[in-house]
Amino acid sequence: MGRWSRELAPLFVRFAGVRNGDAVLDVGSGTGALTAAVTLAAPSCRIVGIDPAAPYVAFAQAREAGDLVRFEIGDAQQLRFADETFDRTLSLLNLNFIPDPDKALNEMIRVTRPGGTVAASVWDYGQGMEMLRAFWDEAIALNPAMDVRDERHMRLSRYGELAGLWRIHGLRDVSDEALTINTRFESFDDYWSPFLEGQGPAGAYAATLPATDREQLRERLRRRLIGDGSDRPVVLSARAWAVRGVVASGGSRD
Repeated sequence: MGRWSRELAPLFVRFAGVRNGDAVLDVGSGTGALTAAVTLAAPSCRIVGIDPAAPYVAFAQAREAGDLVRFEIGDAQQLRFADETFDRTLSLLNLNFIPDPDKALNEMIRVTRPGGTVAASVWDYGQGMEMLRAFWDEAIALNPAMDVRDERHMRLSRYGELAGLWRIHGLRDVSDEALTINTRFESFDDYWSPFLEGQGPAGAYAATLPATDREQLRERLRRRLIGDGSDRPVVLSARAWAVRGVVASGGSRD
């Protein structure tokens, strides 16, 4: 999914209202897609990206770091920063993977100044991610017991769930919005081959299938996406839910 985060990031930056001169915290910065989009939209922002994975931090530091940008290893559930450090605290496509998102959101609020913005986005794993919807529909058709692994069950990925979490934690002026991009694959194999790398729930499932079952799933997906004709590009829609809210005076410690 990382290949699409850089396309979604500019839409999310606009939604979050980032402005030149803001102090920005990028929570779960990964390979630096969100930080890169912030830097492009508002070059005078001071940005800190934190991520628990050292290889991601090293990659982002080598690619995106500068005088106003740095990356470090960090846990969203226990941020090292002082209260009210940032104007905007942002999380792109990872809040649903954090073990305790409530604790992480409390920390994001704590380090954001009163009047500042806390914003996040999560892929719509139900109907909005056509590339994954196709995969799981066909996988479950072959083995109905695999419904329990379908990413549509992932927390915070349905409409209104992020906004509900923001309101529970006392953020003001909460608003949410669908952010949509197109995911273009140059061929069917460009769509299929990333699943074989074992990344994410769908990839992990595909990688562990016996060869004959995996080939059967591949053929069902090929027919679904391009029919029985020759190979061709595939364009699928990808939707994320985004939410933003304003930190009240004194923040939240619930």
